[in-house]
Amino acid sequence: MKITSHFPAANGKISIAPSILSADLFRLGEEVRSMEMAGADWLHVDIMDGHFVPNLSFGPAVVRSLKGKTTLPLDVHLMVEKPSQFLEPFAQAGADLLTVHLEAQDDLKSTLNRIHQLGLKAGVSIKPDTDPQLLAPVLSETDLVLIMCVYPGFGGQSFLPGSPALIERTRTLINASGRSIWLEVDGGINAQTTPLVTQAGADALVAGNAIFSAADPVSALNQIRQASLHR
Repeated sequence: MKITSHFPAANGKISIAPSILSADLFRLGEEVRSMEMAGADWLHVDIMDGHFVPNLSFGPAVVRSLKGKTTLPLDVHLMVEKPSQFLEPFAQAGADLLTVHLEAQDDLKSTLNRIHQLGLKAGVSIKPDTDPQLLAPVLSETDLVLIMCVYPGFGGQSFLPGSPALIERTRTLINASGRSIWLEVDGGINAQTTPLVTQAGADALVAGNAIFSAADPVSALNQIRQASLHR
């Protein structure tokens, strides 16, 4: 069965995607509804297999529980060694976009093509030490590039100072491709780091700990939104 994604096309607008990795899972439905009402643009779901990164998180059942309960597009980040094994389960569960890692074991171009065959948008993520130039051969199959501003695996890490330069290099590469591709960033994103990444060229921001660990998550999201306007 082919799914029709309702993930938006890149349009230059700054989008904010709260990451439920940092949410209170006992109150997940309530937390998601509050983010939707506060004006979040997407919902980010981190999937970890305990191999590609040293941590475990969610499975398709969590995505399935969210589908239909929120109008926010489900932005699913597969931090897994063999993403090809996970594409159909997460597509059927309700993902709108699947992002896989350039550093994963599967053939990247084939994986991106399969995501599109399933009717979803396709993203590619790179770790902080990966040369963004390696993205060039697959940009024609890519709807979103995700730059990790921390080493993936755990929430709440500090923003790496070399991230803005990595984002700038990636933005230059995307612009040269002539394609409309989202440039998303994840890791250490808060009201203080947001201007650094948006000025470098990011147009989608994943924030987890900065939002859900705040005393007032809605206010924290709004602060990131306001900081994103200062480009």
